[in-house]
Amino acid sequence: MSKKIPIAVGAIVMLVLVLFNTTYTVNFHELAVVTRFGKPTSVERDAGLHFKAPFFIDHVERLDTRLQLVESPYETVFTRDGRELVVQVYLLWRMDVAGNGPLQFFTSFGTLDAAGKTLETDLRASLRAVGGYTFDELLGTDSKLAEAEQAILTDLQAGKSPGIEPVGVGISQVVLPPKTTVAVLRRMAAVQETLANLEEAKGNSEADALKSQAASSASTIRAFAEQWATDIEAVGNEQATVYYQQMLAEADLAIFLAWLDTLKASLSGNTTFVTDMNKAPFHLIDLDSEQDANGIPQPKAGK
Repeated sequence: MSKKIPIAVGAIVMLVLVLFNTTYTVNFHELAVVTRFGKPTSVERDAGLHFKAPFFIDHVERLDTRLQLVESPYETVFTRDGRELVVQVYLLWRMDVAGNGPLQFFTSFGTLDAAGKTLETDLRASLRAVGGYTFDELLGTDSKLAEAEQAILTDLQAGKSPGIEPVGVGISQVVLPPKTTVAVLRRMAAVQETLANLEEAKGNSEADALKSQAASSASTIRAFAEQWATDIEAVGNEQATVYYQQMLAEADLAIFLAWLDTLKASLSGNTTFVTDMNKAPFHLIDLDSEQDANGIPQPKAGK
């Protein structure tokens, strides 16, 4: 009995070791490349438990099938119009899982890290596509950054490495070097000055229009007022003519009434003055003044 227990334990340990060396698992986001004596022989795409030859015969390399990210370092790029930009680009890629893609990937790179380093170099080389655009096309109001990103992706797809599938490219940062920044600020200042001049010209035009409208309105009002004054003057002259004709019929009475009005205005208030009682209209105060045929007092002749 004492000998059976170690044998049983040894058998169990041996079984565990055999199972450990003859089975492997694949996750849902992975695939496995099986190599036999160092040479890739098959690809396992199904998730779950699988079997292989034990020990040194078969070896399994698991590869992630999810999207991977590679970023380029900051690279200096000259635009088509000679402006200098510092650009950083990222690439989304995955391993080509169709057909012999996994075997080609494994043969060419072996690991995702090695593939990422190669893609970083390819990405830096593809940045030359940005140089096909002008500064305004990249950073202006009608930016063509999306088109530039597609141009970089097309370049990567045209020269892609075996087993790699470029999925998307994005320009993450665009930095202006100091001398470019100064040039941009000067250009912005020139644009602002142009806009200010346009607004000033627009304001002057509107002011001139208002002045012209005001002058036209003033001329219209002045002409209307002058015409109205002329009409009033004509009515006044007409009424004055009637009054004058009436006064001519009773000239003595009109003169007498004028004397009374002048005398009344002269004697109003607290003014004290000395005057000649023989002169009109103060002769009216002199009760000894001579009267004409109508009984109206008359100043003395020669006075």
